[in-house]
Amino acid sequence: MDTGDNAWILTSSALVLLMTPGLAFFYAGLAGRTNVVATIMHSFIIVALISVVWVLWEYSLAFGPDVGHIIGNFSWFGLKDVGTDPNTDYAGTIPHLTFMAFQMMFAIITPALVTGALVGRLKFKTFLVFVVLWATLVYAPIAHWVWGIGGWLGNLNVIGLGFDGEIPAGYANKALDYAGGTLVHISSGVSALAAALVLGRRRSFGREPDAPHNVPFVVLGV
Repeated sequence: MDTGDNAWILTSSALVLLMTPGLAFFYAGLAGRTNVVATIMHSFIIVALISVVWVLWEYSLAFGPDVGHIIGNFSWFGLKDVGTDPNTDYAGTIPHLTFMAFQMMFAIITPALVTGALVGRLKFKTFLVFVVLWATLVYAPIAHWVWGIGGWLGNLNVIGLGFDGEIPAGYANKALDYAGGTLVHISSGVSALAAALVLGRRRSFGREPDAPHNVPFVVLGV
């Protein structure tokens, strides 16, 4: 185990965690006057809610032993067998718990990104149910597809490029997700668009100005 690697991943985890309150202020500054408190609350509630969901079952579904190249199983439910020993499948120089905590930060920020489309469209209780279901049914499977051992996207062969036999050097034989481009940004963006289309206009649409409510909040969030 490398103490330097461990320290850096823990530092990185803390930096990623800071993105969520930053996002809360960014969205709050852009929201209408009546939605400011709800917007901030959504992001902070997600920090607590997803932390519990991640520890109980989401981490196991995302990174646990593969089931049909689609999702992980429940072997690591409640972080069973996830301890201080490194997991060589994912990160051989840091504790498994450190890797779990680092990935949890992404699991927190991703549904928080979706909340910008939910403010003014969803009741708070419904929002809580949505976040738990989205984390379980959307984030966890996609995380396993891309980053999990055995996930189908992570093991995708190059198709249709005209190669016969061995793939030439410089070409990947799997999907590469740079810093969560697929898992974080595409999943949250498509989900936000779908939510906006299904839920329709906000209740305040046409009754409040579209200008940002608090520009200093936007700057603080950025």
